[in-house]
Amino acid sequence: MNSALIIILGFLLLAVFLGIRSTKGKQMDLEQWTVGGRGFSAIFVFLLMAGEIYTTFSFLGGSGWAYGKGAPALYVLMYICLSYVVSYWLLPVIWRYAKEHKLVSQSDFFVKKYNSPYLGVLVALVGVIGMIPVIVVQLKGLGIIVSQASYGAISMETAVWIGAISLTVYVMLSGVHGSAWTALIKDIVMVVVICFLGIYLPLHYFGGFQPMFEAIHTANPDFLRFPDEGNSVTWVISTVLLLVLGFYMWPQVFSSTYTAKNARVFRKNAIISPLYTLMLLFVFLVGTAAILTVPGLEGEDVDLALIRISMETFDPWVIGIIGGAGLLTALVPGSLLIMSTATLLAKNIYHVFAPQSSEQTIGKLARLLVPVVSLVAVLFTLHGGATLSNIILMGYSLMTQLAPSLFFSLWKGNFVNKYGAGAGILAGLAAVAYITITKTTLVDLFPFLPAAWNDVNTGIIALVVNVVVMIVVSLVTKSKNR
Repeated sequence: MNSALIIILGFLLLAVFLGIRSTKGKQMDLEQWTVGGRGFSAIFVFLLMAGEIYTTFSFLGGSGWAYGKGAPALYVLMYICLSYVVSYWLLPVIWRYAKEHKLVSQSDFFVKKYNSPYLGVLVALVGVIGMIPVIVVQLKGLGIIVSQASYGAISMETAVWIGAISLTVYVMLSGVHGSAWTALIKDIVMVVVICFLGIYLPLHYFGGFQPMFEAIHTANPDFLRFPDEGNSVTWVISTVLLLVLGFYMWPQVFSSTYTAKNARVFRKNAIISPLYTLMLLFVFLVGTAAILTVPGLEGEDVDLALIRISMETFDPWVIGIIGGAGLLTALVPGSLLIMSTATLLAKNIYHVFAPQSSEQTIGKLARLLVPVVSLVAVLFTLHGGATLSNIILMGYSLMTQLAPSLFFSLWKGNFVNKYGAGAGILAGLAAVAYITITKTTLVDLFPFLPAAWNDVNTGIIALVVNVVVMIVVSLVTKSKNR
């Protein structure tokens, strides 16, 4: 066993220890397991939300996009910073309503707002469908990190299974408390590792940032500009808009809002978090440094850019620390995703059809569903393709379909009813599926539009369909009770 693998194993054992330790003296009922008894301070809410945002996608996918796409990778910085601006006003409103009605999941919010448990079932199903691909991203990223950092001693498949088993045990034992404490270690290690790599690698290989960009521009003059087609400016603008609207639609992010002890927490985080997002610049610098240092990575292999250039540069013990940081970026968001998925299945789907079930029964079922969710995610991880970035973007196209009905529900004069909300969500999902399968573009539907409209993100088109259907159905059925 090499030193890198020993260090990575040490990080894993530390995370499990913190998870078990964090539950000491707590009665781990459903509310404690999922939302931490609604008693988290600003720092823990910040770490939880950062844990869900700065994942293996940030660690591997961000550098992979900088390596493979160039300038379009900057969309990540744009949408995260703008999303925090939205959170300043949005999250306190959600928190107050959730506390008043003792909600523990995202679906609970829709059920209460629209007085429809079956709308809650639909929202839960969308959440489960949307989160499975993101769990896949975490497992896939974890597999890449462990298999590469072990210098081939552990295969990708074995690493994925080890990661899934570790996540399952971790989630069942600790719930959201373990995720919060592990997020503290993760963020400290990740910031140090990413900032070090983002500064050291350009200096080591090119003598500075300017010489690095000059060398890349000489090799490929078009690489540092937005292309005219594909990931063009049109694509960037529409994708940023989609992701800002969908940022807080993810069930695990939404329910993390419930953990805060007061509404001021979110305004503090909204001020600090955009500065924290600047850390992603260092991720992009690593991917950029790898372009000429480890050339030839294509397709899914672009996600290996960070780990490959690190292995070319450092001794195994340094790779162990880098791998340990990467492992934590999978463990924290992965645990929250699996926990949220299991909670939705138990509380917002099973409980609707078995209303006689007690909260204790629902809590036990949620924990028992954790290994089931992990197993499904493993199967998709081992038999699926696509880069980490593309998987995340597809998930956003699905999850953002919840945004219109959520935002309308916050309006005092909301005329949208449960029929309109449900029909809009279903229409949006159907549009995403149709456009993705047939590869239809706006110009195909409306030939008079300029060619640039071909690059409008699929999710935005589906979102327009969603809103139109939602409004029309709500107006047609307004005589019915909500």
